[in-house]
Amino acid sequence: MSQNRNRPVVFPSSLSRTLAGLRNRLILCLGLLGALASARAADNPLADVRTTLEKWVETRQMISRAKAAWQADKETLEQTIQLLKRELAAVEEQAGKLSTNSAAAQKEWAEAEALKKTSIEALDRAKEFATGFEAQLKALAPRLPVPLQEDKNFKAFMNRLPADPATTKASAPERAQALVGLLNELDKFNTAVAVFSEKRKNPQGEEVAVETIYVGLGAAYFVNDSGDFAGTGAPGANGWEWTTQPELAPAVREVLHIYRNERAARFVPLPAAIR
Repeated sequence: MSQNRNRPVVFPSSLSRTLAGLRNRLILCLGLLGALASARAADNPLADVRTTLEKWVETRQMISRAKAAWQADKETLEQTIQLLKRELAAVEEQAGKLSTNSAAAQKEWAEAEALKKTSIEALDRAKEFATGFEAQLKALAPRLPVPLQEDKNFKAFMNRLPADPATTKASAPERAQALVGLLNELDKFNTAVAVFSEKRKNPQGEEVAVETIYVGLGAAYFVNDSGDFAGTGAPGANGWEWTTQPELAPAVREVLHIYRNERAARFVPLPAAIR
């Protein structure tokens, strides 16, 4: 038995080949495992590459998100810029209008000031003219026919003339209105033939009822009912002056008949004095 133990074991050839294949495979597996172990042992560079790739992908994603956000912000900024441009254009337009309006207002102000100055000057001239005209009318009033002096409209306008033009409170338009009213009354009387019943003193100094024909403001003729007292009148320095002319009685009475339409109109000669 000791001899059998020391004798080498001999396997059949097929089994040897099988074992050899298994051995080779085992060696290959062990080699692969060793290589894999060695690769895992040296895995730090690959981890760094993977980390770098992950960071690169993350960076690309951040860049993409930043681009998207910038595009949105860009559109908003562009819209804001357009809005601000429109508002700026509107402000500039309003400023231009204000400038134009300011120039127009200054022009209107200058025109108003010039008109005011002209109006004041015209008003001063009107007051000066009114003062002189009022004085003339006051001086003329006593020389006017008594019926006109006693006319209520004429008296009303005369009463509106200021006693003292320098201190009067009447405005220029009020004074002008009174002057125009007086001129109208004077013109009305001067362009008409009017008959009034009056009393006139005869040569004996007696008052006699007469009818006086005023031919405007320049001449007058009177006669009594009996026809024995007649004469003429004309304005004088201190009032109307009357002259007795009995021979004019028939002609004056004829004029009265024509005036009252009691006789047909015809030419009646009467004397007139021009002063």
